[in-house]
Amino acid sequence: MTAERSKTNRTAQRAVYDVVVLGGGAAGLFAAFTAAQRGRRVLVLERANKIGKKILMSGGGRCNFTNLYIEAQNFLSANQHFCKSALNQYTQWDFIDLMQRHGLEYEERKHGQLFCLHSAKDLLAILEEECALTGVTIRTRCDVSGVDSSLERSESLESEGSREAASSTASLSHADANHPRYTVRCVEGEEVTSYRCESVIVATGALSVPTLGGSDRGYHLAQEYGLPLIDRSAGLVPFMFSDVTLALCNALSGCSVSVEARCGSASFSEDMLFTHRGLSGPAILQISNYWQPGATLVIDLLPALDAETYLIEQKHDNSKQKIRSVLTQHLPKALVAELEKLWWPEIAERPLAECNDSVLRGLGQRLNAWQLKPSATEGYRTAEVTLGGVATSAISSKTMEAIDHPGLYFIGEVVDVTGHLGGFNFQWAWSSGFVAGVNA
Repeated sequence: MTAERSKTNRTAQRAVYDVVVLGGGAAGLFAAFTAAQRGRRVLVLERANKIGKKILMSGGGRCNFTNLYIEAQNFLSANQHFCKSALNQYTQWDFIDLMQRHGLEYEERKHGQLFCLHSAKDLLAILEEECALTGVTIRTRCDVSGVDSSLERSESLESEGSREAASSTASLSHADANHPRYTVRCVEGEEVTSYRCESVIVATGALSVPTLGGSDRGYHLAQEYGLPLIDRSAGLVPFMFSDVTLALCNALSGCSVSVEARCGSASFSEDMLFTHRGLSGPAILQISNYWQPGATLVIDLLPALDAETYLIEQKHDNSKQKIRSVLTQHLPKALVAELEKLWWPEIAERPLAECNDSVLRGLGQRLNAWQLKPSATEGYRTAEVTLGGVATSAISSKTMEAIDHPGLYFIGEVVDVTGHLGGFNFQWAWSSGFVAGVNA
């Protein structure tokens, strides 16, 4: 064995902490300083080169950090009631109060969305300050390779460093003899390092936006401890198309229109954006959480109008006008021009007076219920969140602790709780992080 390989394989034993938090994102940082406020010795391990990357990138760099109208109905989960306890224990008003105490300038946008007025860096700086004030230790570029329970380690110890860790663990004071201890193993550069702790908080995030640190590490850890997983998929994500719709979207790339998007019983009234790959914008991102492959998407291009009635009325009131003329009063000219090529090319140059009522009614129905079949979503690459995750049936809603593994907590996006667009997912991060922090 070469000296270089020997160095790589060496296990270095580091300090003992009360709490080790896996992940330096929104939920992890909040849990860390909340626990530290109770006098706990807290270590945050972040795989990336810096903490809070998703915070910095969200909301166009201004971070939509919460919403004034937080309710359980704004979250998706196999158990719709699971999120209530955490959201009640730490509310949006609690977080707003914290930001105000630190002097964060923010603004309210539509639908109760709150954004940093200047930059998401201001919010991250507050979280970092709270961590510094409470003595939280943060280590970046730490890739966690495993979490062992000391109750099971005696069967798997192999290296001299691990044997020393077992001896050190045995010498810890046991304030609670029934509370298991954990050893967190991680790779830091060329060194394999282990940290011992009483509690582990898993705040690793999920699969969305892998360039910002999204991974499946938290899921693997949950499975190692026997926690079930709910099927995962990309959420709050744009749609792609492979049929004639793709050409339409490409031609209209950059065009935005207010619509109502529907899928099954779910509907959202927001803006829709055409892109060179398909459809995006708030309405599309919201409805994507409810779409399954093969399902039909219904878009109402004129949600404020009964398009059938409108076209018939215009035929009587503006009989010399063409269809495009009356529609461009409510829709972008570029959109009307492209739809004209697809939906009414034969009568495009006829005045309304010469258009059959049944044809106008059919066109009106299509405008109010444009049926589309996406070929797929853009996937985790651009998804803002991950649907599914660690099953809530295996976690206490009051503490975020794994029911069968005392001292092991799961928070944030890794859990099967997904919020709507508009600051709801950040509030879940703050709330679940707080609850774990006051219990770990």
